[in-house]
Amino acid sequence: MYEKSFPNKRFKLTIEFLKKYVTKNDTILDLGVSNPLTKIIIDSGLNVTNTQGEDLDLDQSALKKSNATVVTAFEIFEHLLSPFEVLKNIQSDKLVASVPLKLWFASAYRSSTDDWDRHYHEFEDWQFNWLLEKTGWKIIDSQKWTNPIKKIGVRPLLRWFVPRYYIVYAEKIK
Repeated sequence: MYEKSFPNKRFKLTIEFLKKYVTKNDTILDLGVSNPLTKIIIDSGLNVTNTQGEDLDLDQSALKKSNATVVTAFEIFEHLLSPFEVLKNIQSDKLVASVPLKLWFASAYRSSTDDWDRHYHEFEDWQFNWLLEKTGWKIIDSQKWTNPIKKIGVRPLLRWFVPRYYIVYAEKIK
């Protein structure tokens, strides 16, 4: 339906996974500022509100005040020093989150021009699972996908076969 509006494979697969667990009756608090994926989520008929760019390592008041039925976090936790604290403070009982996977053939991402656009963590799937379990979440479903790029070389070739993104749907353990 919205396939032509997807800027890349990651957005398409993310929205397909999200719509398996989130309905139009849910309210979503998306961690991070509004972005192109936010627009796709809204255009698909879901009700989403974003956090306002506050440093979630230092200020988790938006999480504590939210009445959202679902929290989403798409490629956010790798930027945080303490995703543990953020995950512990989520009030919702449902979480859909994705992270970039650590690639054995590439260094962690670090922008040279933007202090925020750096990865403090790049997870292996078992590490992210463990983090979720330690913070009171039970993983119900997960999926991985690759991130091919159209360049020549060994690394670009490996990106066709080695998963780059990991997404989970989890519910809070009561």
